[in-house]
Amino acid sequence: MSDQQILLPDVDDDTNNLLGGLLKRLDHLAPRNQKLQAYYEAEKTLRKIHGGIVPEQYYRLGLVLGWSAKAVDTLALRCNLERMVWADGTLGDYGYNEVWDKNHLGAEVDQAIIEALILGPAFAVASRGDESVGEPGGMVHFYSASDATGERNPRTRQLDNLLIVHERDRTRRVTALSLVLRNETIAAEIIDGRWEVVRSRHTLGVPAAVMPYRPRLKKPMGRTRLTRPVRGLQDAAARTLVRLEGHMDVYANPEFWVLGADLSIFRDENGKPLPDNARRLGRYKGIPDDPEREGDPLSRADVKKFEASSPEPQLKALNAYSKLFAREASLPDSSVAISDIVNPTSAESYDASQYELISEAEGATDEFTSALRHVIPIAMAMQSGLDAVPDAWQSIDCKWRDPRYVSRAAQADAGSKQLGAVPWLGETEVGLELIGLDDQQISRALAERQRALANVRMDALIAAARETQAAPDGLAS
Repeated sequence: MSDQQILLPDVDDDTNNLLGGLLKRLDHLAPRNQKLQAYYEAEKTLRKIHGGIVPEQYYRLGLVLGWSAKAVDTLALRCNLERMVWADGTLGDYGYNEVWDKNHLGAEVDQAIIEALILGPAFAVASRGDESVGEPGGMVHFYSASDATGERNPRTRQLDNLLIVHERDRTRRVTALSLVLRNETIAAEIIDGRWEVVRSRHTLGVPAAVMPYRPRLKKPMGRTRLTRPVRGLQDAAARTLVRLEGHMDVYANPEFWVLGADLSIFRDENGKPLPDNARRLGRYKGIPDDPEREGDPLSRADVKKFEASSPEPQLKALNAYSKLFAREASLPDSSVAISDIVNPTSAESYDASQYELISEAEGATDEFTSALRHVIPIAMAMQSGLDAVPDAWQSIDCKWRDPRYVSRAAQADAGSKQLGAVPWLGETEVGLELIGLDDQQISRALAERQRALANVRMDALIAAARETQAAPDGLAS
């Protein structure tokens, strides 16, 4: 943990104190965040249990389980932002397309959601871009909680400030940062051993928002999906996997007892003892003994075989841990369990097996929506050169993909029934969405329809002109 004290030049004491407090909090949370990242990246190693019966070398095999990543990624894949929508206007008229495309928001939001699920919150920030170097006028960036932290106002439910650490040196000391304040952003970087500060002022408030996962009143910044029960169950399963590996070494080689044999069978042609694996793999054929001493039962060679025990208990324990993990992470058993799973045979049974995961996705997207509705309109205002976000933009909203996996045929069938009840919806974008067309298909369909209508109108005008020319003077209608 770094104990770095940062005093930015030309910055007042209150701001420097705020910066120091936020940096101290970020460094305080660093061990916890690193541990959670290690679980997700499958870099968390098992600690050897003192007094255990498993040899230490098995703990050095690097056996790990990817269940933590499964818990995060499976939920994240069901939280997909399709686009922003605005019922009261056309977003494309106010720089939305540039903000969406040039910021790669579809992919960036997906990455932010993964970070939010791992660490609890992620952060979204809007800033002005430099269009002279190809940046959009309004930029949107997302930051992990390992690199950013801020203070949330309990009255406004928004951030009062946000510290972003961009770079650290090898000793973990900060070398580049941004401090987002109300109507101002302070960017600082160490150049030639000194802090260089650039201050940018605007009139858009605090252009940042927190994207929390599972917030509550006592933890408004959210909580990690990799909770202690989740991590504990994965560790228990990994220990079982280590025991299974050790057991398999014994299980693959049945035990033999040789009575009354000449010890020469355990030595090579030079008289050196055979390695353990060579003795185990021997077939004990033609063992020499002493036929003159038949009266002594221990003098004649005799081989006794003891069957190895089955690894089934370890496999059952691993499967039990996997099901406990699935329950804790709101996953279907089929995601992690290794046996006793029957695939659902209908859409209804499929939804029933995953309803907890689906409800998790719906709840998560509800929480993420607030941050995106705050930050993306600010970026659009920056793109359009506005000094404030228009009040009319408050109705801009997020359109998330359905967390259920619905086939195109099923979606088209359900949509056609809805259009049958409300026929005029078929003439709108909403109606085309209901029957399962994607954004590109909807745009193409509407464009082709406009061209067809234009051709019809043109044909009607041409026909009317011909009738006028053919009619006798004074009789044209």
